[in-house]
Amino acid sequence: MSADSFKQLSRNGLSFDTNASSMAYGDDSLPGEGQTPWQSDLLELFLNNQLKLGPILPMVAVMLSATAAMWNGFGTVASWLFGVIGSNLIQLLLCRLYFKSERSKSEQRDWIGMMAASEFMQGVFWLIPLFMFWPQGNAALGMFLVTAIMAVVALRFLIVSTFLPVLIAGTGVMTLGAALRCIMEMDTLFFSLGAVLITLEVLFLFVARQLQETSRDMLVFKNQKDVLINELSRARDLADEERLKAQKANESKSAFLANMSHELRTPLNAILGFSEILHGEMFGPLQNGTYKNYAGDINSSGQYLLALINDILDISRIEAGRRDIQEEPVDLGDPLDQAKHLSTMHANQKDITLVMNVELGLPRVLCDERAVQQVAINLTTNAVKFTPRGGRVELGAKRLSNGTVQLYVKDNGPGIPPEEKNLALTAFSRGKLAKIKAIDGAGLGLSIVNGIMQLHGGTVEIESKLGSGTTVICTFPAKRVLSGPRGTLHASGVPTSDTQRRLIGLTA
Repeated sequence: MSADSFKQLSRNGLSFDTNASSMAYGDDSLPGEGQTPWQSDLLELFLNNQLKLGPILPMVAVMLSATAAMWNGFGTVASWLFGVIGSNLIQLLLCRLYFKSERSKSEQRDWIGMMAASEFMQGVFWLIPLFMFWPQGNAALGMFLVTAIMAVVALRFLIVSTFLPVLIAGTGVMTLGAALRCIMEMDTLFFSLGAVLITLEVLFLFVARQLQETSRDMLVFKNQKDVLINELSRARDLADEERLKAQKANESKSAFLANMSHELRTPLNAILGFSEILHGEMFGPLQNGTYKNYAGDINSSGQYLLALINDILDISRIEAGRRDIQEEPVDLGDPLDQAKHLSTMHANQKDITLVMNVELGLPRVLCDERAVQQVAINLTTNAVKFTPRGGRVELGAKRLSNGTVQLYVKDNGPGIPPEEKNLALTAFSRGKLAKIKAIDGAGLGLSIVNGIMQLHGGTVEIESKLGSGTTVICTFPAKRVLSGPRGTLHASGVPTSDTQRRLIGLTA
């Protein structure tokens, strides 16, 4: 029988397979155009089981034939055996063809019909012995045949339990046929046996449906897991791609800023030099005093622009990883004192009190003195800039119990809102207060401080409360604190070898 014949049989005589599917899954999950992916997976589970366990039924058929041949003719039994094995081979052939061919959604419905038709044909062949081999007047042999057929039904339940439409097509006809044959005997025992068979079929179908739903849930979860893994893989690949793009863009930006800042300083030096000459009337007095004032304004603006360019150059070097530090023993009181001295004039203009509070006996720190001085100046400048008239700014350094050393600048200004604290350390970020009060600056000071501290293996922490001021704390790790033998050695200025320095580092 060809595949086309099975398609025609499934359309004309076995339309109940779609109803069975509807009964198992609901009207919204019929095979065909509306078929869900897990239904195809369930069908494939059945086909794989059939391919693996296909030889079992022919073996059972051979044993039943050998027994039935004792009271039936050889030709009759051989014909039946040929039909059973042939129907089994047809189904195995369909199983193999299914996996070798690609199907559209509409063709999938036909395949379900063909598999149900082949199962129905097997069921009919297995039902034949109950009518052809039944011995008249021998209840024991009749009971044997019913038992043999129900054993086949049980085997089909084990093999086809994952796909209910095909299961009903095969076991349904066998069970109903066996029950009918028992009722035909008009015997109380066989009548009861027929009722039991129908009841068992209903119970088996109920169990099969539960097993199928469990298999369906497992397949759905597996598909969802696979989809999730694929989505995570795509998201990871996309994130890696975007990260590389951002990294290249950041490197290009840093290189551009570094190059442009360097190029801008050359003409700016000329502007500053000539404006100083004009403002100082070094080549004679100017005829109009307004020109002198203009020259002073040009020089002030140039100085501000030069400071901004230097900040941009610093932050671009830090981000590009081209900012090197020259390590040397530094007393943190020195850069703080220098920062206080440079900020005194601006602080006096606002009547701000600058206070130094450096812990006595504070050990020196192995760091870049120029970089740490820049940290102290940036923090002090920021504090003076945002502290109101008559306020107070404290510059200090202290050692903690865990061996680290902190440099901090504390003010009693307006404070930083909580939502702005995380952005304060990023480049070109300016808070609402700076924008509202038009306080000058490009938002690079704290970013440079953070970059310099990272180069030293340290951290920057901002403690702030609205209306109560701000404290910026720069913490140097304990390995940079020159206490004990390390401090004594560095203070002596005696040259040491790498081996000696490593030994001192281990014993410090």
